[in-house]
Amino acid sequence: MLSLTPGQWGDAPEGRQLLGQLGEQQGAPALLMDRAYEGDPTRDLAAVLGWLAVVPPLRHRSNPWKYDRERYKERNIVERLFGRLKRFRHLATRYDKLDALFLGFIHLALIFDNLSQ
Repeated sequence: MLSLTPGQWGDAPEGRQLLGQLGEQQGAPALLMDRAYEGDPTRDLAAVLGWLAVVPPLRHRSNPWKYDRERYKERNIVERLFGRLKRFRHLATRYDKLDALFLGFIHLALIFDNLSQ
């Protein structure tokens, strides 16, 4: 599931909307998030929906929480995928003006990435 937003939008509000679309989960699956999503509203929503939020607190937090550092290291899989997708200059520079064309190229790049592994 993905969502396109204007470049000046923040990630966390859109992330909460996508999280809400996933709905409630059983068994508290891990939700590996980057620090952009560490805000209280996102973590609270994840908890309400049954996710286990795995995100490090910002350094300036007065009451930092504990998180599973080993599980958080698995987030690099997603970061490496974004790095591979950025090899496609077409995606990195966002040549397409229409969202449908851009999404189509994202799907094409994901297929190519999957086939090349």
